[in-house]
Amino acid sequence: MDSVRAGPYGQLFRPDNFVFGQSGAGNNWAKGHYTEGAELIDSVLDVCRKEAESCDCLQGFQLSHSMGGGTGSGMGTLLISKLREEYPDRIMMTFSVIPSPKVSDTVVEPYNTTLSVHQLVENSDESMCIDNEALYDICFRTLKLTTPTFGDLNHLVAAVMSGVTCCLRFPGQLNSDLRKLAVNLVPFPRLHFFMMGFAPLTSRGSQQYRGLSVPELTQQMFDAKNMM
Repeated sequence: MDSVRAGPYGQLFRPDNFVFGQSGAGNNWAKGHYTEGAELIDSVLDVCRKEAESCDCLQGFQLSHSMGGGTGSGMGTLLISKLREEYPDRIMMTFSVIPSPKVSDTVVEPYNTTLSVHQLVENSDESMCIDNEALYDICFRTLKLTTPTFGDLNHLVAAVMSGVTCCLRFPGQLNSDLRKLAVNLVPFPRLHFFMMGFAPLTSRGSQQYRGLSVPELTQQMFDAKNMM
């Protein structure tokens, strides 16, 4: 939290919107959902309520969280269910980072993810799934990075999140709000888990020498190697 506040983007956040806990959830979903997270949830909801009340026309909520740890999965899903209770007619959209045994060695990640998915099926309207292993594969294979840092992974995630929310932030004909996005993408209410593809992806060294046509871009976008 302190590194975010002191970083280059610290001024984007209101100082009283930071909510701190004294201890983590220790990679335990139940701790995040029922004990440690439950102690903090009221102050988090107060911050959300203040922001919601200052909106002219609230479309919904976007939550970015991981599903492998304890806080992101346990407390993240608790926050989703509480927001769903308080704002039942608003859209709930999540960006959920799915763990991989190749990237992390935490034994309980599959359990945390399974418990989180159950909550997301019930309480979320749109879930954008981001696979940790796919991010690393893109960094190694496509971007030709030998030792990808978390900054490199976050840069990829930020680019794809920016692309997904672009239609909400700028005027356009299609998917102009969260509800229209759901109408066009969700066939049945419980089937709301989306994969994200991104193009063009090229290594930094070859960016200036590469020109892509529209068919090439489209093919790249639907290629399994570019799915996150």
